[in-house]
Amino acid sequence: MSQDPYQHYSSLQFKRHPNGVLEVIMGAGANKSGLSTADHHMHRELADVWRDIDRDPDTRAVVIRGEGKGFSGGGDLSLVEDMADNFDVRARVWREARDLVYNVINCSKPIVSAMHGPAVGAGLVAGLLADISIAAKTARIIDGHTRLGVAAGDHAAIVWPLLCGMAKAKYYLLLCEPVSGEEAERIGLVSLTVDEADLLPKAFEVADKLARGSTTAIRWTKYALNNWLRSAGPSFDASLALEFMGFAGPDVREGIASLRERRAPDYSGDAPF
Repeated sequence: MSQDPYQHYSSLQFKRHPNGVLEVIMGAGANKSGLSTADHHMHRELADVWRDIDRDPDTRAVVIRGEGKGFSGGGDLSLVEDMADNFDVRARVWREARDLVYNVINCSKPIVSAMHGPAVGAGLVAGLLADISIAAKTARIIDGHTRLGVAAGDHAAIVWPLLCGMAKAKYYLLLCEPVSGEEAERIGLVSLTVDEADLLPKAFEVADKLARGSTTAIRWTKYALNNWLRSAGPSFDASLALEFMGFAGPDVREGIASLRERRAPDYSGDAPF
């Protein structure tokens, strides 16, 4: 086995399994709810890790999961506040958000996501862009951008319409309505749903099958299929730019305040257009 390429990561944990299956764990951080949240450090690591996985000769397939009460809890509010207050932070996180999407798409290794509980934010990017997405029936998939007061950027424009159609994509993205695991499978947003007790066994079963398969056949099929996502790159780039324009506006501050105060946001101010 070559030198560990993941030794410099601190927000993500890694476990190696037989047949070249790598488990990537988004650990439960400081969030009191027991959910893994993307702070400055974790956001950067989630963007970078797919390049290291792509170059890792000992990895043939990946399982990504969350630790704690859910898959992912979205962006850390301190990070969101720093983005609203500081142009340099905003520009850096924009680049990371762009890289996260494209690095998952361009990673040659097949990726399996195992989503339980809430699945929100940067973790959800990997969860829905994974080649095989598996959700517990009770999972709650939420794109929380418009609730925060910014456009649905991240992965939304590049993959939701392709997976579940424009009508469903607009309904869930504009309203920030949660999608259960069962409903996500019904509308085509995820590959498969199972009982939560069966989630990890099923994810590793699928990853092991991928790892045992023909490397060239599976990776080249993934590459060809992901050209559908690459063709949506301009829509994604526009959505991400609009999202980060929103981080410089007034609505995101009301969104942050409402989340901290656990109340409904008040977006009744006049729009500038």
